[in-house]
Amino acid sequence: MTEEFSNHGQSSYFGFETFKSRSMNNTTVALNNPADISVIVIYFVVVLAVGIWAMVRTNRSTVGGFFLAGRSMVWWPIGASLFASNIGSGHFVGIAGTAAAGGIAIANCFSRLLFRHVVTMPEYLKKRFGGHRIRIYLSVLSLFLYVFTKISADMFSGAIFINQALGLNIYLAVIMLLLITALYTVTGGLAAVIYTDTLQTIIMIVGSFILMGFAFDKVGGYEQFQARYMTAVPSITGNISAKCYEPRADAFHIFRDAITGDLPWPGLVFGLTIQAMWYWCTDQVIVQRCLSAKNLSHVKAGCILCGYLKILPMFLMVFPGMISRILYADEVACVDPDECMKYCGASVGCTNIAYPKMVVYLMPNGLRGLMLSVMLASLMSSLTSVFNSSSTLFTMDIYTKIRSTASERELMIAGRVFILALIGVSIAWIPVVQSAQSGQLFDYIQSTSSYLAPPVAAVFMLAIFCKRVNETGAFYGLVIGLLIGLSRMITEFIYGTGSCVSPSNCPTIICGVHYLYFAIILFVTSCVIIMGISLMTKPIEDKHRLCLESYIIHMCIMVVFTAFSATEPTEEPGFCKKAVMCFCGLEESKAVKLTPEEEAEMQKKLTDTSEEPLWRNIVNANAIILLCVAVFCHAFFG
Repeated sequence: MTEEFSNHGQSSYFGFETFKSRSMNNTTVALNNPADISVIVIYFVVVLAVGIWAMVRTNRSTVGGFFLAGRSMVWWPIGASLFASNIGSGHFVGIAGTAAAGGIAIANCFSRLLFRHVVTMPEYLKKRFGGHRIRIYLSVLSLFLYVFTKISADMFSGAIFINQALGLNIYLAVIMLLLITALYTVTGGLAAVIYTDTLQTIIMIVGSFILMGFAFDKVGGYEQFQARYMTAVPSITGNISAKCYEPRADAFHIFRDAITGDLPWPGLVFGLTIQAMWYWCTDQVIVQRCLSAKNLSHVKAGCILCGYLKILPMFLMVFPGMISRILYADEVACVDPDECMKYCGASVGCTNIAYPKMVVYLMPNGLRGLMLSVMLASLMSSLTSVFNSSSTLFTMDIYTKIRSTASERELMIAGRVFILALIGVSIAWIPVVQSAQSGQLFDYIQSTSSYLAPPVAAVFMLAIFCKRVNETGAFYGLVIGLLIGLSRMITEFIYGTGSCVSPSNCPTIICGVHYLYFAIILFVTSCVIIMGISLMTKPIEDKHRLCLESYIIHMCIMVVFTAFSATEPTEEPGFCKKAVMCFCGLEESKAVKLTPEEEAEMQKKLTDTSEEPLWRNIVNANAIILLCVAVFCHAFFG
């Protein structure tokens, strides 16, 4: 099989099998009709209008205004932004593709803290443990993860959709999207991101529901869907083993065999929980949205709304992806390298085109444009989230160490310039993303999280619940855990992940353990190292324990207090300079100097976690209902 693959222009990049792109005209449809073009144009006009409205409406000239939306957000845009930030184009393409290949188990992947002067999670850990090395370490690690997993995955999946649906040059399309995305992220700050996320969430849900309806109608309903999926195999299979192209026997079960399952149930229950702890409690993209809330009740309500919305991907992405395999088995489920190269340019499989295929062939004019808008919305919302949060990490955790005396305006400029630098790195990364069309990108992202996230999750959990954990134990736990994770990840990169047709030669002793099991092992190992070193070294100082006690009381919510100060008299800028400064949110602050009593009152207001009993009870009741719904779904599809 190796010789056969070499004849298809195969090359290797860090162990991933990559291929010279060929024409994909079989699935390319140019949206050149007036209805589709009109819908897309209207979408962009509305999104830019919302971004401009957010620029004008909100205060972007302070750290709190730009990075935390002035802490004025209510629950529904927070919930919508959390959902839109998490659900990117990688989910529409990657999740639907994985569902087409393996069934519904992938759907299970969706399933109080208050401090003064805190803006990022690394900054919290610095306050919790003292010192700066943990904060800087986590900030740098997060930035690398953002660039090489989140941004690259979104661009890769978005490029697949654009290429399949529009026939546009991938580089031109992605660069245009990045520039438009950066425009209202650089100028508008977090408020613009959250408001546009809210609009895009509505577009995503409406468009996806419409496509789901067309898909089930085409396949003949849910019962026919179940029956026909199990027989959806390509017509050309050659001498390839049947296990490589037949649907899994457990395709309609979430919980799968602990040994032979592609997503074993212990890993699903415990391994994904560790990843979820890292992502939903420590990831800057998520935490920053919670920081922008008006009060504790709005944070809770926003998270619960996001929880309800997270039930939808099973129906909006997983089922349509599986139906795409039924309708287009020869293309989506192709297994013969020649056939796969013909349909999508990657000889190891074409499951990634499952969702774009549905849009191109099922949707009528106008609605096809709406669905393209859905993909653009998910791509742009994810990218804006990463750009804004990466800018926050760089500015607050790294730049302030380089320039400790930087003014507020300098921090604003540094944050915006860093976003532009991210754009440059992202564009330079496009060739790598395009060359990785091996059908393994989504698994790569999940496994990368399993290799790098558990030590961070371990430190975060022990920082909350164990007072004895100190900075030395936390730091060396992070470093040793990172080295263990990198040893697995680098080895896997060198040997490649392989496929059913061409398995990887990675040593079983290293790569034989499922990545979700590896996450569990790494998490436990990190906890043991952290606790062991902490118990053998000096206890933490009492001033840091106070931060811990506040964290235990208020769990997972942070706010920022931005001190007000009088603006020094300066020369009035010219018209052009004033216009540019206004556009970029760098206009001079008009705030007057507050008295010590007023500052104390403002700080008390911003750090208040009290809730009205009525809304507290409503939010808590909804949390219980959401939990019951989640349990029911797992039991029904288990």
